[in-house]
Amino acid sequence: MTATGNTAAMKQLIRQAVAESVTLKQSFFEKNLDVLVAVAQEIIRSYEKRGKVLLFGNGGSAADAQHIAAEFVNRFGSQVRQGLSAFALTTDTSVLTSIGNDLGFDLLFSRQIEAHGRPGDVAIAISTSGDSPNVLKGAEQARAQGLVTVGLTGRDGGRLASLVQYHLNVPHAATSRVQEIHIMIGHLICHLVESQMFPAR
Repeated sequence: MTATGNTAAMKQLIRQAVAESVTLKQSFFEKNLDVLVAVAQEIIRSYEKRGKVLLFGNGGSAADAQHIAAEFVNRFGSQVRQGLSAFALTTDTSVLTSIGNDLGFDLLFSRQIEAHGRPGDVAIAISTSGDSPNVLKGAEQARAQGLVTVGLTGRDGGRLASLVQYHLNVPHAATSRVQEIHIMIGHLICHLVESQMFPAR
């Protein structure tokens, strides 16, 4: 074995990963068409009433929250349009460290939702396990304040499944496969919202 590894084995790993991802995507999206459309419609209703979208998660899910928020605020497609209000609750280091230091890591998201969430806003909680304590508390706070709640999960959905109105679960044990679908969910929701609110002229 050379320092560069077994090229044939590496190519086969790529083929297997891509095949697995494609099959999982096809199955997931065919099963969840109605939920995706319903979530997009909830977000459109919120924006029509000057609401906003709040997104949160840990690690890779935090990155997904920030990515999706950027698509709403700036734009998803190529057309110029007005910005849509969306916030990833993972980005303000002063707020995060203040809450973490004073109240504890478990309250990172619930405290921000308490401050910023309003009835009719949409909260999107992202957790590949469905059991991250701070994500669960965030979803609980959002539900208590009358926000529309959406959960993106993996595996069996964990406890988050029972806390949200709209549950999009990727039934797979590998975090990487789950996250690949989570970001596609975000892209599709942004695409649906943008295409309906700003139809191409």
